[in-house]
Amino acid sequence: MDEFMDALWGNILIMAQYGASLFDSFLTPFHVFGPLVVMTLLAIMTVAVTKLLNRIIITKRYTRLEKDFQHWFNVRQEAMKGEDYDKAKRLARNIDQAKLNRIYYDYFLEGFLLGLMRNVLPIFLVCTYINKFYRAEELSRLFGKAYMISIPSTGGEPILVGAVFYYIITLLLSYLVWFIISKLATKKVSSPKSLKSVTADLA
Repeated sequence: MDEFMDALWGNILIMAQYGASLFDSFLTPFHVFGPLVVMTLLAIMTVAVTKLLNRIIITKRYTRLEKDFQHWFNVRQEAMKGEDYDKAKRLARNIDQAKLNRIYYDYFLEGFLLGLMRNVLPIFLVCTYINKFYRAEELSRLFGKAYMISIPSTGGEPILVGAVFYYIITLLLSYLVWFIISKLATKKVSSPKSLKSVTADLA
């Protein structure tokens, strides 16, 4: 067992080093634009990767649990529509105890683990990469200063923003922009046709 774990961690380390070298090869040409562009690019790439992973990584168990949960939730909703409120409440409680609570727990746990794999893990890996390869010493060597931006403060000493903190802020802003664009695109697609477009279609 110890040999297996040693081999496993060895392979993980090799993959991590290979991934870091790929990141270096991809990001090096962008160094001429400065650290802000590099961190912003990493944030946008992270958002794109997490959105892609959320589309392609969906386990069969999660799909089955989602269907089972929706089924028993609808059954419970129908049970609560009974004329006798006390009887309907007892029936709903029986459904909860027999099926719904357990299915919801499994459904929530499966979704939580998938969320960690599809969203948290990529962000954690990129933060780890930035913390190692774009720490203050590396920023100073690559770009001539040991910080991303300097924010004036009332105390006299400016606040120096590091690479990881700047990446997280940019990442949050990137998710916000993605959310707004998605909402606007959905609204545009679902909006009814104008009178002019309907007339054109009929013609």
